[in-house]
Order: sequence, then C-alpha cells, then structure tokens
Amino acid sequence: MRGTLTRYATQAPSGLICACVQVSSRITSATVIPPSAAGTIRAPAASRASTSPSTGNLFIASSSRSFTLPRLGASGAGSLAILCRDAAPGGHVKTFDFKIDPLTNEHYYEVYLRGQQLITDPLLNKGSNFSIEERASLGLVGLLPHGVSTMEEQVARALDSYRRKPDDLERYLFLLGLLNRNETLFYRLLIENLVEMLPIVYTPTVGQACLLLSRIMRRARGVYIHPDNIGAIDTIFHNQPLPDVQLIVATDGERILGLGDLGADGMGIPVGKVSLYVAAGGLHPACCLPVCLDVGTNNERLLDDPLYLGYRQRRLEGEAYDRFVERFVLGVKRNFPNALIQWEDFAKHKAFALLERYRERVPSFDDDIQGTGAVSCAALITAMRIKNSRFADQRFVIVGFGQAGVGTAWHIAAVLRDEGLDGDEIRRRIFPVDVQGLLFDDDPTLDRWQRPFAIPREMAAGWPCDAQGRVGLAEVVRQTRATVLVGVTAQRGLFSPALLAEMATWEPRPVILALSNPNSQSECTPEEALRATGGGALVATGSPFPPVEVGGRRVATSQCNNLYVFPGVGLGVLVAKAQRVTDRMFLAASRALSDLVLEEERRQGLLLPPMERIREVSFHVALAVAREARDAGLGRLLDDDELASLIRRAQWVPEFVPYRPGIPQR
Repeated sequence: MRGTLTRYATQAPSGLICACVQVSSRITSATVIPPSAAGTIRAPAASRASTSPSTGNLFIASSSRSFTLPRLGASGAGSLAILCRDAAPGGHVKTFDFKIDPLTNEHYYEVYLRGQQLITDPLLNKGSNFSIEERASLGLVGLLPHGVSTMEEQVARALDSYRRKPDDLERYLFLLGLLNRNETLFYRLLIENLVEMLPIVYTPTVGQACLLLSRIMRRARGVYIHPDNIGAIDTIFHNQPLPDVQLIVATDGERILGLGDLGADGMGIPVGKVSLYVAAGGLHPACCLPVCLDVGTNNERLLDDPLYLGYRQRRLEGEAYDRFVERFVLGVKRNFPNALIQWEDFAKHKAFALLERYRERVPSFDDDIQGTGAVSCAALITAMRIKNSRFADQRFVIVGFGQAGVGTAWHIAAVLRDEGLDGDEIRRRIFPVDVQGLLFDDDPTLDRWQRPFAIPREMAAGWPCDAQGRVGLAEVVRQTRATVLVGVTAQRGLFSPALLAEMATWEPRPVILALSNPNSQSECTPEEALRATGGGALVATGSPFPPVEVGGRRVATSQCNNLYVFPGVGLGVLVAKAQRVTDRMFLAASRALSDLVLEEERRQGLLLPPMERIREVSFHVALAVAREARDAGLGRLLDDDELASLIRRAQWVPEFVPYRPGIPQR
C-alpha cells in the first residue's frame, strides 16, 4: 500500500500540527504532534477522510470522534519516510521491502531502518553478517565487531553455545534469547537441528518454562489481551509490530499441556507453536502472531505470587467470557480479515464450544482436537496398510474421551463413512471409555460432543460390570474383541501386559496408540506392547521412545506428534485462501501424511514418516488441504501444479539476503 504524506494544522489554540498518510479516502495513520514534540496523539487507523475542494481542509471521522484540520501545505509527493515511512494495512509501519535488481537479478531487502534500530529489530538483524558496504550505508559503522560471518559460521557459533548449556531450561532460554535478537539465525539453527531441539522449543521443556514464565521472561512476544484492555482491541492490533498477520495462535492458558491453569504464563505455548509453524511449515515469521487471552487465573499459586505478570483476578466465566472472546474475534476480523486462528490449550468444554461457535465464521481450528485426531488417524491408516485391512474390519477402543479422544473418533468415523458404513454400523466399531467406564447414551453426565459416540446400553447387555453398572476397560476390550486400542489418559501402565497379551489371542497384529506424554505418563511403552504381543503389535506413542530389539529384529516407534499436521494445515489454508477449515481438510491431511511413509519405513515398524522430513511432510499436507479447499468450493480455483508452486514459493527459507538503504516511493 502506498500513501501521500500531507500536513495540516488543528484549529485548537495549542497550534498542533497533524501529519497524515492518506490513501484514497482512508487514513492509514495520523499523528498529531505538539510544537514541543512532547507527545503524540494517534487518530484511529480506520478513520474516514475527506478534503474540501475549495479550502483543502481535511475532515477526519471515525466511530469515536471527528475533527477538521486546516491544510498547511503538502510536504512533497510520497515522501513518507519523513514521519510514517510506508503504512502497511492496519496502520503498521513497513520496515523493509523485498526487491529484485532488474539488471543483476539479485534478490535483496530495501530497508528503512538505520543504525541501532536495525540491529535491535529481530526480524531484520543479521548480527555479524552485515557486510562492510551495508555497515557504511545503513549507519552501522562501529556498532558491530570487525569480523563478517557467514550464516554457516553463525549457526556453528550458536550451536556450540547451545550445547554448552547445563540443562534443558537453560537451552530453552538461550534459544528464546536468540529468537528475540536474530530470528533468521534462530530459524536456520532450529531447522537444521529440529529433532534435537524440538523437545526444547516445545514439549516437554516449554511446559517447564511456562511454570516459571513470569520469573524468566526477558522480552514479551505477541500480544496480551485482558478485561482491562479488550475495549482497545483495535489499538492492540495496531500496536503489534508484524506487518502482515495471517496466522494467530491464541490461548487463554487454562489447560497448558498437562499442567493445568497457568494464566498468562501459558503464553509460552503460542510462542513455541509459532516457531514450529515457521520451522516445520515454512510460514514467514512476520505473519505469525501469538496471542494470550488473559482472562485471569484460578491458580492460587499465581494469584499469590507477587512476581506474576498476568491479570490478577479469577477467571472470567459464562457470558462474560463469551463476550470477551467475541470481541477478540471481531477485532481479528476487522484488522486481519483473512487471518487463520488456531485455538490452543483451552479447557475441554471451552475448546469444543469455541470450535463450534467460530468454525463457520472465521478460518479456525483447534489443534488439541483436530490436529491430534488427524495424526492418530494417519498412524491408523498406515497400520491398515501394513495389515492389508480396512477400518471397517476393526473394533476401536478409545480410552480417555476428551479433546484428543473425541478428535480421534471423528477421524475414524470419517474413514468408516468413506468405506460405506452408516451411523449404526460406525457405532458398533468405536467404543469410547472414560473415567466412568464404557460410555452409554443414557448417561446424563455426558458432554454434547461425547454423546454421538456413546453406545446403547442394550449393546452391552450381559457384559460383566461393577455394582454401579460400569463396564471397565479390560471388559470392553474382551467383549468387543478390540483390534485397535487408543489411549489418551495420562495413566502410566493402563495398558497392562496381560491386557495386551489377551488382545493378541484374537488379533495377531493389534494396533496400540499410547498417546499420553511425557513418557512417564504413557499408557504403555513400545517394549511392553511388543513383548506382550510376541512382536506383533503396531505401536505409536505420544512421546519419543528408542527402538526395541524383539525377536531378532529392531523395531522403531513413531511419535504421534501434532507437528506432522498443524504447520501444513496452516500453510495450505492460507495459500488456498480457504474461507473456513473443515474436518475433510484434516482427513485429507491424514491421508497425505500416511502416504509419505515409505515401504521400508513400514517394515521397520514406523506408522509415520521420520521427523527429519518434516518440511517435505508439511508441503504435502498443505497441498492436500489446499486441494480439498478447492474441491469443496472454499478455496482458490487453481490446478494442482499451480497450488504446488504457490506452496513451494510460500515456504520461507531462513537465509541472510543483501540489504540496501531505501525510502518507500509512491
């Protein structure tokens, strides 16, 4: 977007001067400057403007106020660098432009920052990579050490420092500090060492960091929205520094991993998730915004902690909470109308309610429900290929029927429908188990999203039960002759060797997904499952486990990590310009993910591709999602080759490019 800088004077006695960037009849920014330059007052970015043809006076009107400014005279055509440089959509100041030299075809950034401003901007800072010429032209002479380092040298230096840290929390703090100084270097380091660093930037170490976030925070990232500032949501989004927000990862901090209510200290999760969208999916960091919906906390430890940085009140609930989230979503639609929202780590009842309320209104999804379900489904599709079988031939027992369990059931049901089964037939193949045992449809305590999978009590007539009429896990497995067992309970040892061995008596290749993490809470280990079933089990887990030697062969275990799905889904939705995110898009992601498991990898026991191929995985998942959006009439009408080309071009590769000084032109 380009604008013209024009100067006007107010009619107020103080003689204030207003400099406005005007694009057509819309103000993108307006700053009122007192003669003493003691402060500034900003007019709303979405103000409407009109100019008198006779006097040249400017009339500014917004929903909150209006005023007339007599014209002093233009400052020159398009010289925006005087005050505002170039105003990006939403009123954000653009700090650089991507350019191609028409003579040499060199790709470079034309940057509008100078000196200390430039090297303290984490998105543009290149550290010791600034060349001698760049240092001279960009006001950096004397601000950096003499040596000029390549990207490879900077990565080696950073990796050496990282590996010298004494523990995982110190490694996390080192990486977070690097992210806050030099994003390009951070992402190059992370991409080249993702398998090593994934447990640090995300689970489990990010959970440890969230427990201490108010005490270890050095620099805030993203935006914090709370009841005292929600009325200024447009100002908040105007203040955030990213020029082109396309993806928002939002949490209210109520269910952070397995740690519970951490309030504003849960912000470490969206920050970590954004870093994975960039590293694994290839989204540009300038378009990804972490958001904390800080509605308070019921955590007494935090409320009593004098160093806690969050909103020190008990949580909003009920209608007050719903109104708060609604104002947030409306603010997103006004300021970033094409942005995708990912809901992250909300409590179960709120997660399902938000997904249901907003999935048709804005592009949005819940990774804990849909992402987990999609990855689990991909592992099951691969298992069926290994067994040369169909979903319709299986009996699925899902233990722990919350967000992840219901999301997995949704995906299994979708595959069964694709195989031609109807509702009653599907119900006879999926058996949900929760704290009250097998879920029956006459149970008044069931949540709305659990009820579609609860079975009629007559289906279990004659099954052994306890005094309260509850049918436990072992009896469900035995009576259904289960062939697939999925656990999301965080109960270590729930899948006992005896239970697994019994499954193997009627199914030589049972599928066991022990999805709880960390390892200490896994329902069983791969070794336990393989030894109990004579090496026949097909196993995937929620946490990483080493390969197992069993029966003279080495069996690898896939980790059902949501990283396989959410970066590609986000990339595909954005490239396709999808109007909303559907369950069929996640099923397309599941099928694409399973397709990437090579025959040799399946022979080794893997149900998902190795994490080392995550960028390739994200590309294929994105392409599958974009195709589904197109075929459903929700996305761009481009052929497969065009979509693939756009996705490849959209995947950002962190590298230092040449810089040239510049002033935006009209």
